[in-house]
Amino acid sequence: MEAVISGYGRMGRAVEKILAEKGLACAGKSEDIASFSPQTAAGAVCIDFTTPEAFRKNYRFIAENFKGAVVGTTGWTDIREDVFRAFRECGKPLVYASNFSIGVNVMFKAAQLLSQALGNAGGYDPYIVEMHHKHKLDAPSGTAKTLAGIVEEGMGVKVPVESVRCGEISGIHELGFEGPADRIVLRHEAFSREGFARGAVQAAIWCDTLEGGIYEFKDLLKF
Repeated sequence: MEAVISGYGRMGRAVEKILAEKGLACAGKSEDIASFSPQTAAGAVCIDFTTPEAFRKNYRFIAENFKGAVVGTTGWTDIREDVFRAFRECGKPLVYASNFSIGVNVMFKAAQLLSQALGNAGGYDPYIVEMHHKHKLDAPSGTAKTLAGIVEEGMGVKVPVESVRCGEISGIHELGFEGPADRIVLRHEAFSREGFARGAVQAAIWCDTLEGGIYEFKDLLKF
């Protein structure tokens, strides 16, 4: 499996480190993926951690030229169907996630189970607090939006989300359920970007063998 890194910031460098650790080839890295060689792209999976604006501009090029794509960039849900259509039309696999951490994806599953149970029981109010470094552009985070969507589907109520941007926090997500007599809290704290990078590289390994189509990372995990 060969990978090309789109967006060589903090996450891009973390992904490059994990690729090297696993003995996987990095066929290139680029801040402007649309200028990348189509010949090299044809045999590689693109791992995209850029910005919402960059991904909006580049997703068609990625779909048309790369073997497949792993997208960790968030903030493009409003054009989601356009992105999905582009990959389907090109017959390429797209693996996406609001968060590629294995732990966070287990948290998604736990949130689904709790939401359904507490929604049936009644009497609990959910909330989400998410904290990230001051460089993160989107708020709430994509992970918080995913959590909120899971809870809203399970409980049928709107979930308040609070966002904090401060210092160099890698990522903290807390989902709480406040009841009249008790509180249930799910909390995930990333110590570094390594967990996100490991999940993204694993997604790229799977993407290399997938048929064309749209895959959410959590659905590729076996719980």
